[in-house]
Amino acid sequence: MTGGRAEDHLLETVTELLGDPAHDNNPLRDPLARLLELSTGQRERLERLVRISDGFHQIAREEKRGLAEECDTHLRRLERLVRISDRYQESLREISESLREEALHDPLTGLGNRRYLTERLEAELERCRRSGAPLSLGVLDVDHFKAVNDRLGHERGDRLLCHISNLLADQLREYDLCGRWGGEEFVLVFPETTAEEAVAVCNRVRRTISDTPTPDDLAVETVTVSIGVSTAEEDPDGGYAAAIDRADRRMLAAKEAGRDRVTGPPA
Repeated sequence: MTGGRAEDHLLETVTELLGDPAHDNNPLRDPLARLLELSTGQRERLERLVRISDGFHQIAREEKRGLAEECDTHLRRLERLVRISDRYQESLREISESLREEALHDPLTGLGNRRYLTERLEAELERCRRSGAPLSLGVLDVDHFKAVNDRLGHERGDRLLCHISNLLADQLREYDLCGRWGGEEFVLVFPETTAEEAVAVCNRVRRTISDTPTPDDLAVETVTVSIGVSTAEEDPDGGYAAAIDRADRRMLAAKEAGRDRVTGPPA
């Protein structure tokens, strides 16, 4: 018999004895009755304490469960915030990259702009100085472009520039660079290319532009270009601006010599 059941059985026995009239005159009856009353009171107080304790344990369990649920809720919110932050950061990177691409490209032709060419020329000059590889560049100008603009208007002039830009992108080698320097002027960059090789590439480009028919609605039968070529080796300590200036002077010399031609460094 367990402790609880033995205690209950004893109390029942004592209660029965106290209720038996045969023990009314027993001198132990009154002390036993008081002891039973005291035991019953203590038992009731103990049961109340147990109920209170159980209540506190229940409250603690509910609070613990509530805290756990609240913690889970905060964790889920934090995970959502992290995902939102990651998407936001990715969007910022994409926007930043898009803005950089826009900042480096000519909005009309889609080719690199002056800033793009400047950055690439500085990098290529530094690379060729370290490796000792040759570097050539060309300045290309569309012949009689002002007359085209004056006669046909700027909208058709812009379309003609796009036509030439597409031909440049198609004709240059994979590792060559080209961009719009400004107006009707383009800069071509030829890494690891000698002056003779650059002149040959520029002549191929020049012939392709003059031989390729323009769109019929442009009303321009033939387009020619003049190109000047220079190399970094001509002024090893000079920067890209000096190389472009030399190529620009040779481009002007090509125009003065009759246009539709390429002028390179003196032999």
